[in-house]
Amino acid sequence: MHKIYLDYAATTPVDQRVLDVMLPFFKQAFGNPSSIHHYGQQAEAAVENARETVAGVLGCGADEIIFTSCGSESDNLALRGAALAMRQKKGATWILTSHGEHHAVSKTAEQLEKFHGFQVEWLAMDEHGMVTPDVVEQALCDDSALVSVMYANNEIGTINPIREIAAICRRKGVLLHTDAVQAAAYLPVNVNELGVDLLSLGGHKFYGPKGVGALYVRKGTPLIPSQTGGGQEFGLRAGTQNVPYIVGFAEALHLAYIEREARAAALRPLRDHLIGAVLENIPAARLTGHPSMRLPQHASFVFQGVDGNLLLALLDAAGFACSSGSACKTGSPEPSEVMTALGLEREWGLGSLRITLGSGSTPAHIDDFLHTLPNLVTQARSLHA
Repeated sequence: MHKIYLDYAATTPVDQRVLDVMLPFFKQAFGNPSSIHHYGQQAEAAVENARETVAGVLGCGADEIIFTSCGSESDNLALRGAALAMRQKKGATWILTSHGEHHAVSKTAEQLEKFHGFQVEWLAMDEHGMVTPDVVEQALCDDSALVSVMYANNEIGTINPIREIAAICRRKGVLLHTDAVQAAAYLPVNVNELGVDLLSLGGHKFYGPKGVGALYVRKGTPLIPSQTGGGQEFGLRAGTQNVPYIVGFAEALHLAYIEREARAAALRPLRDHLIGAVLENIPAARLTGHPSMRLPQHASFVFQGVDGNLLLALLDAAGFACSSGSACKTGSPEPSEVMTALGLEREWGLGSLRITLGSGSTPAHIDDFLHTLPNLVTQARSLHA
């Protein structure tokens, strides 16, 4: 059976151009960047060239880029490092975030509250899963250490108004972190235009390798390292740098930057056709996320009276790889936190489905999917009843 991949928000295949620039650093140029001999200098030069490339895309200084192992680590370093530093600097103990965040943010906030004496203010989301500037402004106080609002939601695709939120945080003197792991493939990530203090990226969401990410840290932003040891990454993230992955990350981000508009333009019509057809042809179906302010490759729905995990299994058996939300979410008999935060009743929230498109998606794939899905929803409903 021919398999059709429709889960590009979970991960993407490595672009051949990215793989090509990575390969020499596994065998020929294999040195440790911390070594002072020729091999080390060669590796160090590759890391610093990659740092310059990433900084060029983000519009910042190279010394503001910290390489990490993934987007989740970047989120962890941002929240832990900034929260602890701001408490040390001015006694601030409040962290403002929402239940719509990736667990790398929300679970980290919960742990900081449970074990480290911080307090979390959970920002309300509107019916489209958006955190509005007004909500942030009303929640800010003199004791606020950090605000963390994602640029674009991995589960429902909604794009948050980060520039407006950043302006409010700047006026109040509160740090703003944004998880841009999903956004970077399709949205502008110039940190000065966005106005953020910290921004997280993960390589495998834009056709780079898994196991590498980056954190932008605006110069002057206080940050306490969460991983100590050597002096790598300006003393903020100890550990021998993963040279081939860092090189691949930079190349993938650069390609996403120069090809962003073309990639979005190719996928947006397919997404719109998919959304329109699902809502028209499947009863008791709703779009989740914002109808227009959403990622160009992202379609997400809930179906009343459907077990989302069962629907995924039926789709997989029919040859379609999709998701019920976050790929990091384990099987659970309850709706995801995002579905609950949207205010959906359990009968709806359990039936979530995320379809995300990418480089291999074709109109024929979408037509095949749309031909198959209605019958499988009907089947899932009969089995769920």
